[in-house]
Amino acid sequence: MAQKQTPSGPSQRQQRVAELVRHAIAEVLQRGDIQDPVLGSHVVTVPEVRMSPDLKLATAYVMPLGGQDEAPVIAALERNKKILRQEVARRVNLKYAPELRFLRDETFDEAARIDRLLRSDKVQRDLESAPRDGETDSSTDD
Repeated sequence: MAQKQTPSGPSQRQQRVAELVRHAIAEVLQRGDIQDPVLGSHVVTVPEVRMSPDLKLATAYVMPLGGQDEAPVIAALERNKKILRQEVARRVNLKYAPELRFLRDETFDEAARIDRLLRSDKVQRDLESAPRDGETDSSTDD
């Protein structure tokens, strides 16, 4: 029986398996088990893995440390995905080894964008004119 993904997000099982797969990929990359010059010369972080509802596809969001050489690192992961899949299958006890897909992790970019917004002049003006905790806005006291 296939699990359905609800509008509220992935199931607890999807999340648990995704975390196991994330740890397995990170361990393989950290130990240097893959003989690839690009992967050997970069520290790659795997902040998140998302599993499809049937657990047959794992999307790993990756980022080389410092954000340098993203495209070559993702290309190297794609080149070595068969080996990575075998290593994940060895480390994670699943009926089927999930197909692996690698995407650039954009959470750092999103965090930087939000930080820029919070530091913008408009937001700073709004914060300066907002009443402080415990104070009341005198313009609404009628």
